[in-house]
Amino acid sequence: MGIVDVVSEFCTLPRTRRHIKKRKQFQTVEMKVRIDCEGCERKVKKALEDMKGVSSVDVSAKQHKVTVTGYVDAAKLMRRVAYKTGKRVEPWPYVPYDTVAHPYAPGAYDKKAPPGYVRNVVADPTAAPLARASSTEVRYTAAFSDENPNACSVM
Repeated sequence: MGIVDVVSEFCTLPRTRRHIKKRKQFQTVEMKVRIDCEGCERKVKKALEDMKGVSSVDVSAKQHKVTVTGYVDAAKLMRRVAYKTGKRVEPWPYVPYDTVAHPYAPGAYDKKAPPGYVRNVVADPTAAPLARASSTEVRYTAAFSDENPNACSVM
């Protein structure tokens, strides 16, 4: 057995998939956590900063929003916050007002949403069927639109 055989034996890939570990992607995770006071804010921040792979933690107490960036798993983050703080945690359910076609449709509009945000009905089609325009609605809307040069000017 020569030196080449010994080196090649150490450089071979594992034969089973069990030994291959998938690397986590760098991502931003947004969560909704009810934060009442500065103590709650510190507790949430401390629970997340100690985790492996976390680069930064931003807590917005006014919006009840926690933003974490790093090489992390979203489910693990939420379980950790729920376990360490005893608070209910859910993924951030809101999107900016501009990204939804009909922000005041039932299902999209939420009184509890922070200013400038509505429910994320784009990601979940079953949440609010009225928040998305059908092809017929789009045609009728375009017929009376100011941007359409061939539009009807009944008004």
